[in-house]
Amino acid sequence: MMRFLLLFSRQGKLRLQKWYTPMSDREKKKIIRDMTTAVLARQPRTCNFLHWKDLKIIYKRYASLYFCLAIENHENELLALEVIHRYVELLDRYFGNVCELDIIFNFEKAYFILDEFLMGGEIQETSKQIVNRSIEASDMLQEDGSNDWYEVELFGP
Repeated sequence: MMRFLLLFSRQGKLRLQKWYTPMSDREKKKIIRDMTTAVLARQPRTCNFLHWKDLKIIYKRYASLYFCLAIENHENELLALEVIHRYVELLDRYFGNVCELDIIFNFEKAYFILDEFLMGGEIQETSKQIVNRSIEASDMLQEDGSNDWYEVELFGP
């Protein structure tokens, strides 16, 4: 089971966080600080896995973003690396070559994509096509809903 997923920049700015186990805000801030420091301090050609407390930390850098995933000690590191890669593929598919600014300005969509893929620290859907269809359906629903609201406000009930 996954414990948390963090996305942060090369400068250590947190861009996205998802917690799958309950913990206090103070603990979260300490973990974020520890993770960004530990991952950013590593050499570029070192292994993408590290042990931290009772967890395994798996991270991968894509462009200017680090995707950092914490899993329990008995979980498979390569599967966690594949989860990170699949999430990046989903973001790339939606945003068209995702970059840090896409995450910053469309964070709600990044969270939605993550929730369609992962739920409660477990993989919910493995098929990229099904996740993409769900995202497209959500976008269509938002467009239809916003147009109806606009018409009601302009023309009355």
